[in-house]
Amino acid sequence: MNDTITFEDFTKVDIRVGTIIEVNDFPEARNPAYILTIDFGDLGIRKSSAQITTLYKKKELLNRQVLAVVNFPKKQIAKFMSECLVLGAVDDKDVILLKPESRVKNGSAVN
Repeated sequence: MNDTITFEDFTKVDIRVGTIIEVNDFPEARNPAYILTIDFGDLGIRKSSAQITTLYKKKELLNRQVLAVVNFPKKQIAKFMSECLVLGAVDDKDVILLKPESRVKNGSAVN
């Protein structure tokens, strides 16, 4: 477990639901990855890289809802600027994407 944070610290993290609308290979990445284009409704479209090529095919990611942190600063990964952090659980070395149990409006906040 990492360092303990306060509830106030947690409330600063803006986690939202978005739908993946485009998936592309990311050959410049150090480890195999995709570039995901995600629709967050009123928050707009954002892109992220994700090292999920082992468990997910591009076709099965399309229209899938995911959870992502949307208020981190942009981060450069190779020649790409990641605009959000898609959340997943790490099982061994594989990342399993987190998603809402039922379909919800894009941009919905996770509380």
